[in-house]
Amino acid sequence: METRGIEDMFDFRRLPKDAVVLLLLLIYFPVGICLMLIRTFIGIHVFLVSCALPESFVRRFIVRVMCSVLGMHVRQRNPRSRDKNTKLYICNHVTDFDHNIINLLIPCNTPQLEGSIGFVCWARGFMEIHSTSGQGAIGESLQRYCSTEGTTPLLLFPEEDTTNGRAGLLKFSSWPFSLTDSIQPVALRVSRPLIALSTPESSWLMELLWTFFAPCTVYHVSWLPPVSRQDGESAQEFANKVQELLAGELGLVSTKITKADKVEHVKRKRHTVPQTSTGVRPGSVGLGFMAQSLGTDDRITKMAQQVKDVLPHVPLNVITKDLVKTNCVDTTITNLLENKEETPVEATATSSTFGPSNSSSYSSGSAPTIKTAAKSFGRSPGDRHLSLQERKEALYNFARRRYIEKHGLDQEHTTDH
Repeated sequence: METRGIEDMFDFRRLPKDAVVLLLLLIYFPVGICLMLIRTFIGIHVFLVSCALPESFVRRFIVRVMCSVLGMHVRQRNPRSRDKNTKLYICNHVTDFDHNIINLLIPCNTPQLEGSIGFVCWARGFMEIHSTSGQGAIGESLQRYCSTEGTTPLLLFPEEDTTNGRAGLLKFSSWPFSLTDSIQPVALRVSRPLIALSTPESSWLMELLWTFFAPCTVYHVSWLPPVSRQDGESAQEFANKVQELLAGELGLVSTKITKADKVEHVKRKRHTVPQTSTGVRPGSVGLGFMAQSLGTDDRITKMAQQVKDVLPHVPLNVITKDLVKTNCVDTTITNLLENKEETPVEATATSSTFGPSNSSSYSSGSAPTIKTAAKSFGRSPGDRHLSLQERKEALYNFARRRYIEKHGLDQEHTTDH
């Protein structure tokens, strides 16, 4: 399977990056707010109508028309490919309302595997599973459901989480493919102008409001012929085959990225500090916010304190900024020593010597002098290289002596460079 970058599979920002599209969105914003308020009122009536009418073609038609008023348009292709005897539909997952959309076309039940139960579960159109014994017990319960005559077909999403539907499919979980030997794949494409379909950390209620705000959201449903499991084929092999089939139909790639990988990636992005924008100086207000954000990371804080012990004259925000990039104490110390001429110094130090409070802590009784810059710019590359080496050597010697004194090491048994 071809692996696509995880960043391409999810939209981590709701608003567009393109300046022209963003301008159009700003112009549309007042209209979108009005639409959201009106559609929220209409949506309550859609919910009441769907609850009052019995399951039938008439009910699905009425609700489908009312959903179009809400901006949720449904189109389907190859409806004749549907097999009435199939008990399990397998679909890719794009939005939190995929099961509601497909239920407008054909009766099906989607079990609620995690999240809210009770009224909220029922109101969202999920089938509640009364089992607390884990994934295995849920699988056995659904397997018995599929083998019972007269039951409504199941609709499952083996990706187990949503994507943006543009780059690739998450790795299919194998357990849905152990329920029956025959399934019907359903390919789903979703498009929406101006704003993203979903973001990883947004709730279903927030996604519903954004759906009401957007001009329209178009769902394209394609029915593929049923697929049966071959003799000797494992559930995972069956899942991989169906994943490749759906990916080919959608023009996407099959990936080995799982739901757990998505969750871990979102956690990492949550702790990632935004890069300084173009034209803003690193020492500006944004840097203070950067240091404040990183203060929540205990590991970075401990590493920064270790560097601070060796290089007390370097401000903590500068140390922290470099640690985020290197994630290594030794590398950060080296970077700060080699770029000393670009590193700001705290008020307790001057550019050449340290005050009496520091000098008294050395057994030699004199403060070490640091050469932070060359007296003149070398005319040749060789001269400039020698000047850099001299500054590095002086900085290394100072940091080493500072470390020895702090930890009470015996300087007589230590050889200076």
